[in-house]
Amino acid sequence: MRGAATEVSTAAGSAGTARQRVRLELSPEAERYVRADAPLEVRMMAAGGALPLPPVELATVLFVLSHDTETEVKERARTSLEALPDAVIEPALSAPAHPSMLSFCAHLFRESAPRLERIALNPAADDATIAFLATLPFKRVVEIVSNNQERMLRCPDIVDSLGNNPLTGRAVIDRILSFLGLERPEGEVLDEQELPPLEPVDDDEASAVLQAVLGSDVSAFARELIDDDAELDDEQASSIWALVQSMSVFDKIKLARLGNKEARGLLVRDPNKLVASAAVRSPKVTDLEVVAFAKSRNVSDEVLRIISSSREWTRNYQVKLALAGNPKTPQPAAVKFLNYLQDKDLKNLVKSKEVSSVISTQSRRILQKKGKL
Repeated sequence: MRGAATEVSTAAGSAGTARQRVRLELSPEAERYVRADAPLEVRMMAAGGALPLPPVELATVLFVLSHDTETEVKERARTSLEALPDAVIEPALSAPAHPSMLSFCAHLFRESAPRLERIALNPAADDATIAFLATLPFKRVVEIVSNNQERMLRCPDIVDSLGNNPLTGRAVIDRILSFLGLERPEGEVLDEQELPPLEPVDDDEASAVLQAVLGSDVSAFARELIDDDAELDDEQASSIWALVQSMSVFDKIKLARLGNKEARGLLVRDPNKLVASAAVRSPKVTDLEVVAFAKSRNVSDEVLRIISSSREWTRNYQVKLALAGNPKTPQPAAVKFLNYLQDKDLKNLVKSKEVSSVISTQSRRILQKKGKL
């Protein structure tokens, strides 16, 4: 859009209070409807949306008028923008529109998956808008966002949003972690369509990022999280926990790959499932750690799902026992592992008040079938 420039004071997102001045380039035909000295009746007429303008300019005019100083103009423009037919608004959302207009539309159309998909695919959308889209409950939008490696590498907030979105599935987690060289453990079964791995970062790159976050000389806290022989007292552990929580999600993921068991023990409990998945999938993780994770009530369902899907890890009897007795283990997996448990452990599960009734009942049935109860 070339022509006259106009400015608009916009709020952050759709309901934010922080405001910023945005400068837009409009054609002379479009600019006359939104210029500061345009008569109220002209702005009201334009806010109705019936203008002979290309889709992207029409949407931009309505975006500007949605921030008009007159409440009546503002409300009418917003209503008109929201009511634009697909044939008009969808091309506008795919065009090289102003990032602020696309951000406004992302919030305005937050319940319309097809329109959000167009914004997610639009290179003109800014990273903050993409991070917002990554929080929404639309699987296709999540897939589109997670396919853009360049955006995720430069904007950790996008990765954070994906990691906290319940619709971020195993395939998406695999794709993101593969950027950092964290492939699935050998033998882990993926229940979604396989996706081609992308180029991982090497250890030197991961180390450089970690050092930048924790100190260029890798001393103090940094050394404690890298040295495999390090053992922390309570005070050190508390300080490191506070430090780790201040890190970006991307740096946490890289720390999960590079760090020691102390780092993994902290990160496997992170509420962001990408971080927790990276911790359990670290190439340095040991069988003893996996058993501890499988027993823990403080890890996410996703961590337990990863462990229970690994043929390599579930060859270990203690892992099967821990998963069967953990109420957070996905129930189908927990029931399956009961068939491999010794009688004494099944009897303990029958008596346990910490497992679900399904687990205790199934344990009883197995014992009865064996004539051991």
